[in-house]
Amino acid sequence: MLFHSYAFLCAFLPFTLAGLAWTARASGDLARLWLILCSLVFYRWWNPVFVPLLLGSVAGNFAVCRLILCLESGSRARTWVLAGGIGANLAALIWCKYLAAWLAGLDGWFATGVVMDDPLVPLGISFFTFTQIGALLDCAAGVEGRRRLLDYTLFVTFFPALIAGPIQTSRDTMHQIAERARWHLSAEDIAVGGGIFLIGLLKKTLLADPLAGTVASGFADPDALTLLAAWQVALSYSMQLYFDFSGYSDMAIGAARLCGLRYPLNFDSPYKARSIIDYWQRWHISLTRFFMATVHAPLTMAVMRWRRAHGLRLDRTAQRGAGGFASMILLPIGVTMALAGIWHGTGLTFLVFGLMHAGFLAVNHAWRIYRSGRQRAGLATTIGQVALTYGCVLVGSVVFRAPSMESALSLLGSMAGLHGWEAPDTTPRTMLEAATLVGLYGLVWLAPNTRQIMDTAGTGWWRWQPSVPWAVAFGCAASLGLLSLGGTAEFLYFRF
Repeated sequence: MLFHSYAFLCAFLPFTLAGLAWTARASGDLARLWLILCSLVFYRWWNPVFVPLLLGSVAGNFAVCRLILCLESGSRARTWVLAGGIGANLAALIWCKYLAAWLAGLDGWFATGVVMDDPLVPLGISFFTFTQIGALLDCAAGVEGRRRLLDYTLFVTFFPALIAGPIQTSRDTMHQIAERARWHLSAEDIAVGGGIFLIGLLKKTLLADPLAGTVASGFADPDALTLLAAWQVALSYSMQLYFDFSGYSDMAIGAARLCGLRYPLNFDSPYKARSIIDYWQRWHISLTRFFMATVHAPLTMAVMRWRRAHGLRLDRTAQRGAGGFASMILLPIGVTMALAGIWHGTGLTFLVFGLMHAGFLAVNHAWRIYRSGRQRAGLATTIGQVALTYGCVLVGSVVFRAPSMESALSLLGSMAGLHGWEAPDTTPRTMLEAATLVGLYGLVWLAPNTRQIMDTAGTGWWRWQPSVPWAVAFGCAASLGLLSLGGTAEFLYFRF
């Protein structure tokens, strides 16, 4: 069931909210149980076969959390139980998502004869697996205490983030679920949550989906693209991905807020970033946070301990040396971004995408470490930083979207003019497409984002207020959103 479908908007969501309002009057546990049942119906809509897998994953991880909390903090037994729980989660993820492709690759290279049919990957397995790995780590670290099965089940299965994130942490969401007062629907939650959801809906249906045809045809035959056509395809995909993913994040956060839960920000105007480091702090924030906490930070600490044990320096001066930079900066970033790339899929393009961004980040860190003095932050400097950062992101997005490295290199070659130049096409359709792209980039770089618009504590003429003009504006936007439904395009991040 898609957020931008009539079934969700006209049946599932109103029914869920009505049931929540009714059950919350009786008891908090009944309200929790109602949301769990609605979330399972939401998940079952795609394929009922995988509901037992989801529930089995929840039950198994809950049992491991309980076992971890029963063992002494810092004990070897607790470490082994944690490692076993994480290993079981990763084994399930690898079996469902990666094993068939890896065996096929090995068979193609070495003729092993060991292959398996491509399994039907459970929707959202990456997201609910990472959510539960984070819960295990929080339990082991003492951040999260003993919780009830009902609360934990709702934490993992709650429908807004179940199939495509944001990746939740127990520190962000679990305490909200455990509070009884959260289940009383409020006018503010409905108004703000509905506004956030509506903005996301318009991003998806009006801004992202119309670009899908240009993107699909361009990536299907990149050799046929000349200079301007190749740039149009690359820029269109960049905008499609931006508004598709930010639209989904808005809808997930808005749907959760309608039910009284406040999800953390997952998307903060990443194309306004002034560096690659800044970009990854703004794009898919929950995924970046997960990999930083579970891969980058432990690996960096391991490197630091090794260097300290061997009498090597750990300060900024050491980072300026070749060995120090390679071990303390390049190694953790390279491993983290390679895994982040592989998380998106099994193709070589995803690994290359991750390694490309590792290289961009390494250059960014090197610039910070080796530069002398501070650069003046004028308007021209800011524009240059944003343009350079976006250029790197755009090249990476071509590799990310391409079906193969050959296709990616072909499209990048077309963007460099290797497949020919042509005079600008001045037909009405082409001019309209160009104007549309200009308008989209204007929204990305000049307009306030969803958080800024719906921040009730903020300031500015664009800030939402409970007023008649805003009610009329949102009413018109809702009508436009409903009229734009009917497409079949799924969210791009559903495949991950």
